[in-house]
Formats: sequence, structure tokens, C-alpha cells
Amino acid sequence: MSYLLNAIALLVELAFDAVATLFLLRLAAEACRADFHNPLSQFIYRTTNPVLAPLRRVLPNWRRINLAALLVAWLAMLLKRIVLFALVGLVAHPLGLFVLSLAELLDYALLFYLVLVFGWSLMSMFAPDPYHPLQRLLGTIVDPLLRPLRGKLQVGMIDFSPTVVIVALLLARMLVAQPLLDLGTQLAVVG
Repeated sequence: MSYLLNAIALLVELAFDAVATLFLLRLAAEACRADFHNPLSQFIYRTTNPVLAPLRRVLPNWRRINLAALLVAWLAMLLKRIVLFALVGLVAHPLGLFVLSLAELLDYALLFYLVLVFGWSLMSMFAPDPYHPLQRLLGTIVDPLLRPLRGKLQVGMIDFSPTVVIVALLLARMLVAQPLLDLGTQLAVVG
């Protein structure tokens, strides 16, 4: 691939990943019942609502899972793959695109949580204001992952539960998402 195509591919990935991140944030904030009065939560809701409001009429929530936000995040991954294949002059097999975009969404969601847990643990080390909007939103989103381990892996004043969660997320990316990505790529290119 030429240098220009590499640059265009990078910009395409950044654009679609930003969209997926926004809708994954909406999905996680709703699932974890983030405080709606938080300015960051309000930004996320205001930004995603024009897209999700019409979709939610057709695709309602399942329990606390916003299926419309999940669908939009998956569509962002699917469109990203279609554009990236088109950049190199390939037309991918539809089944391969379906599997590849699902696997890429899973991998991206695992990476998303990995970054959030790491960022939250890094922020908590420096004892920021517990009422800071970012600290409150991150704490709400990562709490379901950390809660089962909290206090069980503590040595002195140091809690190692974020480390265990980060290792588990890395292993899930390697052992679950990567084989699915490989399978999707094989199906997309062979077809």
C-alpha cells in the first residue's frame, strides 16, 4: 500500500473509531446508570440522541442495554471495513464482513474498557477531586468490572483489582477477539 493510502486508511480508521467510541460510551453510561447531571454524560446523550432517538422506536432497550447504540457502533465498524477494503480495491464477501465487523466491535469494546480501567486507575493514584465529571463517569463505567474483585486483592493501601481486570481484558483480546478477527478476515478475503 502506498504512503497516501496508508494515511487515508489511518484517517478512515480514526473517524469510524471515534463514532464507535461515542456510541460505546453511550451504551456503557446507560448500562451503568451514569449520573445524567454530569456534564460529560449530557454531552454524550446530546451528541448521540439525534441518531438513536429514531432507532429506539424500532429497536428498544433490552434490560439496560441500548441495542440502538450497539447497532450504530457495529455499523460504524462495518462501514469502516467496507471503506478500507475499497481503498485497496477489494470487494469482501458479505459473511466475512459481518463476522469481521462483529469481531472488530468486540475487540474495540475490550480495548475501550482496557483504556477506561487504566485511565481510571491512573487518575485515582493522583487523588483527584472525586466530584470531577471525568472521574465520576469513569468510576461509574468501570465499577461493574472492578466490584467483584475490590478488596480481595489489596496489599496495604494498594488495590490490585484494576491490574487483574486489565490482564483479563488483554487475554480476552488475544484469545477471543483475535481468532474471530482472523476468521472474519479469511472469510472476507476468500469469498
